[in-house]
Amino acid sequence: MVNFAAEMQIEVLKSKIHRVKVTEADLNYIGSITIDEDLMEAANLIEGEKVQIVNINNGERLETYVIKGVRGSKAVCLNGPAARRVAVGDIIIIISYGIMDFEVAKTFKPTIIFPDENTNSLI
Repeated sequence: MVNFAAEMQIEVLKSKIHRVKVTEADLNYIGSITIDEDLMEAANLIEGEKVQIVNINNGERLETYVIKGVRGSKAVCLNGPAARRVAVGDIIIIISYGIMDFEVAKTFKPTIIFPDENTNSLI
């Protein structure tokens, strides 16, 4: 009998910034999310990576990509059309997923960080 699961690629949680405050929303900027480089590094995110944004305040969900923000700025800024889906001060979750072999995924451990949602500082 063939084990098809062993040959599958599946999408799993790779990185998550759990509950961070939106510091800016810039409708007139090219679309994306700007994230403080310290937060990106701690969460194992890279510039250009696709992320899902989940807004705790209004239930909105959207996908965009990461732009590197100024290190130490605590910036989390939704840009372009995404700026209409948040308000400054909203609490969001930033999630990225990775595609990997089914067997590798069984033991993979995602990077999840829990910054202080009032200051966006790493705890």
